[in-house]
Amino acid sequence: MTKLSAENRNILLKSIRNIPNFPEKEIIFKDITTLLNNPKAFDILMNHLESRYNSYNLDYVVGIDARGFIFGSVLADRLNVGFVPIRKNGKLPAETISEKYELEYGFDEVQIHTDAFCDKENPIVLLVDDLIATGGTAAAAELLINKAGANCIECCFVMELDSLKGRDKIKGEIYSVLNFS
Repeated sequence: MTKLSAENRNILLKSIRNIPNFPEKEIIFKDITTLLNNPKAFDILMNHLESRYNSYNLDYVVGIDARGFIFGSVLADRLNVGFVPIRKNGKLPAETISEKYELEYGFDEVQIHTDAFCDKENPIVLLVDDLIATGGTAAAAELLINKAGANCIECCFVMELDSLKGRDKIKGEIYSVLNFS
């Protein structure tokens, strides 16, 4: 597994735009659309993730709706493994398993197909998303993967907002490419 060089880390950091007061006042939103439209930065990120996970003998990469689909599907393709989506409630067409999680005001729910991993026994899975903040969605996704019969060996995030302590809700291993306080 290669370590992200200081130069490449700096390129990634510069490719993420800060949007003040979005989605509400006093929040600084980390916008990845500027990373996605920067071919050099995107390639650096994906090369780094491919190098990190190449020896993990994964069966699947799972991405969380919606930005996790971008990074997860590209990584799955590079690793020559299957991709499985975890979606918001009501978005998957076949039979699903659901997991509710708490938001600041209320609850939300994510789902996975019941047969997402049916072609493998005890498949090895990596969970991918763009960001871990409070950790509710990621923790629910990790539970869903395990409920569906897979072994989630790590949760990978492009960015982590350390001050929100979302990693405390995750039971397994966590890797974040970029950390912000």
